[in-house]
Amino acid sequence: MFIGRDDRGRPRQRSILFRGGKRAAERELARLVTEQESSPAAISQEEARAWASSTTINHAIEGWKENGWADLSPKTVRGYEEIWERYVRKTIGAKRIAALNAFEIERYFRNLKDQGAGRDTVRRVRVVIGRACRLAAKWSGGTLTNPVADTELPSWPMSEQPDPVRAPEVAEVQGLIRAAADFDERFGAFVHLAAAIGMRRGEVCAIRWTDIDWTDSTIRVDKSIVAAKGGAIVQDPKTKASIRTVSVGNGTLAILKDLRSSQVQLAEICEVPIAEDGFVFSTERGGGLPPHPEAMSHTFIKVRRRVGIAADVHLDSLRHFQATILDPIIPESQKQARMGWSTVRMARHYTDGIATEDRRATEHVARVLDGTADEGRVPAPHVGQHVPAADSSGER
Repeated sequence: MFIGRDDRGRPRQRSILFRGGKRAAERELARLVTEQESSPAAISQEEARAWASSTTINHAIEGWKENGWADLSPKTVRGYEEIWERYVRKTIGAKRIAALNAFEIERYFRNLKDQGAGRDTVRRVRVVIGRACRLAAKWSGGTLTNPVADTELPSWPMSEQPDPVRAPEVAEVQGLIRAAADFDERFGAFVHLAAAIGMRRGEVCAIRWTDIDWTDSTIRVDKSIVAAKGGAIVQDPKTKASIRTVSVGNGTLAILKDLRSSQVQLAEICEVPIAEDGFVFSTERGGGLPPHPEAMSHTFIKVRRRVGIAADVHLDSLRHFQATILDPIIPESQKQARMGWSTVRMARHYTDGIATEDRRATEHVARVLDGTADEGRVPAPHVGQHVPAADSSGER
């Protein structure tokens, strides 16, 4: 007979060996079912799902999972599940929300810190249990309150805080591009494109051959690849600002054309058709499957170690590199549009063409990556930029 569900939502059953005839066994089963349905345990389970005083944090997270996680990206869901399983389920997750207060929650945060959890980890834990408790309070019609709302996180000294993301130096990026090309043609093109445009890791993985306009020298960015259970999936970007068209330098286009030729040759050797809309950096012979973002990051670490670059440079650091070297070249609004950021209102989408400023940005990045940029040259001022007057010697 069914006796409820465990804390993971899995059904629980109870079996009893009965000696006698079939009818007698059926009568005994009916009696046990009636007894079970009227037991305190069964009532407790129903009360928990009704968002009453017996609701635990685990119940709240389970309810959120059933009614909300489907709207989140697979990467976010995976992160929430990891936090829940590792830090919440067997500790504070089993406690009733009605019995908790800010003091108990903050003490729990400090215990996590004492056990070695970092600031970002504790912050994510607070996000998960805070959102779950807020939803439980809403679903209870005000019967429950959110004990996480007024809590504060512990403080960490500077020595224990993680290092900020570092934008690599020009020489480091040039070395990474060369090493990646020596390691593998496909991955070399991947790193070159990421550095040349400053795209997010998932965006580079999602580029298809049909996204490249060889005539106008542009690439359309409108999808992203995210890690999910069992592999990777294609999804729309989180914001409209991430959908954009950016210009590409001739050197980058030449690398992509060479990669295309290599993939066509491989497909012919394997006697498989190559998809016209296949993924540019796919490892599949026909290009039908996108590369996994985490696999690209792992390969990047291997290449970085070969070059001897410090571990504080990640694949996403190439995006920071792009943003850094564009500072003196184009206005902030244009940079935000090129990078696909939504935090600046002036960010705009491209429609009928590519702005002159974006062309200038592409040319500058290409010169930097090729090692032909004149470090001593003062870039041409953009509209609205203040240019200091020259002194008597002609210097500014």
